[in-house]
Amino acid sequence: MVSCSKLITVLCMFLLVSAAQAVTFRASIDESKWVLESSKFECKLSQQIPAFGIGEFLHEAGVEPLFTLKPTQRLAIKRNATLVVEASPWQPGVATSVIGPLEAGRVLKTNAAYAGQMLVSLYKGMSPTFTVDRWMNSDDQLRVALSAANFKAAYKDYISCVAGLLPANYRQVARTAVLFPPAAWTLSDATRERLELIAFYVQEDKSVTAIYIDGHSDSGGRRLLNRDLSKQRAEEVTRYLISLGVEESMVTTRYHGERYPVVPNTSKTNRARNRRVTIRLDRE
Repeated sequence: MVSCSKLITVLCMFLLVSAAQAVTFRASIDESKWVLESSKFECKLSQQIPAFGIGEFLHEAGVEPLFTLKPTQRLAIKRNATLVVEASPWQPGVATSVIGPLEAGRVLKTNAAYAGQMLVSLYKGMSPTFTVDRWMNSDDQLRVALSAANFKAAYKDYISCVAGLLPANYRQVARTAVLFPPAAWTLSDATRERLELIAFYVQEDKSVTAIYIDGHSDSGGRRLLNRDLSKQRAEEVTRYLISLGVEESMVTTRYHGERYPVVPNTSKTNRARNRRVTIRLDRE
């Protein structure tokens, strides 16, 4: 039976060998710089990792932040990775913790939960580290670490940027469908709320140059009446957007009656989906 002291000795030797065989990329304290690119559409906080690439936190309007590790060399990461949090050089005795696994790819991308844990660990002065069991075609382990040096000052500006983000990004408002009850064209509270978000976004994003509004109906009733109903729905949406400050010259309003169902008019649920007005934004 192996004694505890021998087991500890063997484990320490294994860790020393592993560390000796690892190829580690990390900015030194002097090299550690965090760069913030800010706008009302996104906040990007990045660090250059010397001789390896760049690590980047991206917080887009309307979504949670993500982190991406971008190697300069195309074949730098060919295997699945593990993301851990290690002590910085000035934190002796602080234990390493595991955040979780990541799939291999041209770049390594985390989810929002991982990105959040990374931001917390950096704020606490620790070093999020990506580990891969082989670097390129060698037998050496790859370790890519973010440095927490100079992070807090940049994080303060990053949080200010996040506080000023728009409530939605372009992808979230570029395509919208609002629904209507049978034989009705009055806007519901939910529809008004959605249109208010679209109007606010359009007035903030000057790259949006056109808005296309298309009215539709289900197939119940007479065709000409359905066409008129789709027209009333589209015009009601248009009027509301213009009342919110959207320039009338940007808006193209069309109506199609029952001609373009999104699903067959074979059930109550399907007919409800076809009684709609779609709003599509176009950019330069």
